[in-house]
Amino acid sequence: MGASSAQDLQGALLHFAVEELVRREREGFDPLWTRESWAKFLIWLSLQCGAGVSHDELEAFAHALGPVLTGRLRRLFFERELGDLDLKLMADPAEAQVLVMPLGPARALPEAEVLTALEQVQLKPLVLLDSSRWQQLEALVAIPWQQS
Repeated sequence: MGASSAQDLQGALLHFAVEELVRREREGFDPLWTRESWAKFLIWLSLQCGAGVSHDELEAFAHALGPVLTGRLRRLFFERELGDLDLKLMADPAEAQVLVMPLGPARALPEAEVLTALEQVQLKPLVLLDSSRWQQLEALVAIPWQQS
């Protein structure tokens, strides 16, 4: 096995481990689907990595992550794949809408199926349930957040 192959495997292992960590821990930071839950997760992550609790130490940790890794972590944190419904939800509160799309081939998404997905991930109280306000974009449904 060459050096680049070993490095590739190490990189893949690290990538896998980080993704699994985010998926395993993201439900533990209330209130779900909020900027507050994301901030709590980042603070927890920084403490697990040995950073201190002062503002400067937390800021140094965030800077060390960099924008690419932070973006990847945030996407994973606010994304859910619902295998039983064959749907993927992307619900970052920094975005204007929650996106619902099929995991498999493109297909129209019935309203009842979308509502089931929203219920399953506890998003129903946070989005507009009036389907006339939803946008159907090919095989994607865009649902606005409720105004807070």
